[in-house]
Amino acid sequence: MRFPFPHTGRPAHTTRPGRALPRRSLRRAAVLLAVLGALLPAAGSAPSALAGHPAHPRAAAPASEADGGDGADWKRAFLASVDHPDAPPPGADDPGCRPDARHPRPVVLLHGTYENASSNWSHLSPRLKADGYCVFAANVGAPPGDVLKGRAAVPLSARELARFVDRVLERTGARQIDLVGHSQGGGILPRQYLKFAGGTDPADPARNKVHHLIGIAPANHGSTVSGLATLAQRLHVLAPAAAIGGQSLADQTIGSAVNLRLDAGGDTLPGVRYTTVVTRRDLMVTPYERQYLHPAQPTHPVTNLTLQDICPQNRTGHMGTPYDPLVVRLVRNALDPSTARPPECAPTTGSD
Repeated sequence: MRFPFPHTGRPAHTTRPGRALPRRSLRRAAVLLAVLGALLPAAGSAPSALAGHPAHPRAAAPASEADGGDGADWKRAFLASVDHPDAPPPGADDPGCRPDARHPRPVVLLHGTYENASSNWSHLSPRLKADGYCVFAANVGAPPGDVLKGRAAVPLSARELARFVDRVLERTGARQIDLVGHSQGGGILPRQYLKFAGGTDPADPARNKVHHLIGIAPANHGSTVSGLATLAQRLHVLAPAAAIGGQSLADQTIGSAVNLRLDAGGDTLPGVRYTTVVTRRDLMVTPYERQYLHPAQPTHPVTNLTLQDICPQNRTGHMGTPYDPLVVRLVRNALDPSTARPPECAPTTGSD
């Protein structure tokens, strides 16, 4: 049995009935989205490139992460996902998997904006499965069949995530999950779920549904998107851009209503452990320092990791982080410190 995500019944982006957007604003928004598209997978040409692709982009892989890290890996995985945008990545959504004493919590993987579970996690998911985890991968923020997920308003996607987590807990019999996410899926979205959609219980943190949130290149406090979001705000075309590209784009900008409400009172909640894995070469969630979390209380455990502090020559950018061997090792260490080992610093080719 897979864990399909029911469509919320609302489109991923809407405008007010009866109010047409000005043509000038639409043209400006389209230009900005085109530039943004240069930093993201080129979905428009993907289907023709997929002739003969198998149902899954990659077969289940061994536990070693040393064979990953090519900056093109995420692009290949995205292209391979176009024909099956709702499929789980290899190793995920096993209906018979039950957590054991060594790994008592299932791992839920959450994709980023304009990504999907298969494109985001085809490298990490089989490795976590080989480590002995029960792995489940959510698809949120877009209707079934849409390859570009994560576009809906963040609060709507948080409610989708809440339903997914509840199904995982019910199916596995576990009390809590560990959540690993990328970009939006590692930052603003799971934090919205934790704070406002039932992921934690402020009155009794022992009843929290999430034990550990690990954010890879997480969109935690808004982004300038290398200046594009700032430009959109100054040109007053952020709303038209969001109407075209999805409300989550606006929600993830610095000073958005979602970010302001989420950050009020501090970054963290009691009973949850937080880890961020950040690259200084990130061109999407910028400035990269906004990815870090700060404990709301001294007792809240937060670990902020920067790839270049560990391996100075690492050249991985935002999109390539889930496929980078260093990131994979850091995630595995964070999930199970008892089996942690020092990461190996191998040369990387870099990625967008």
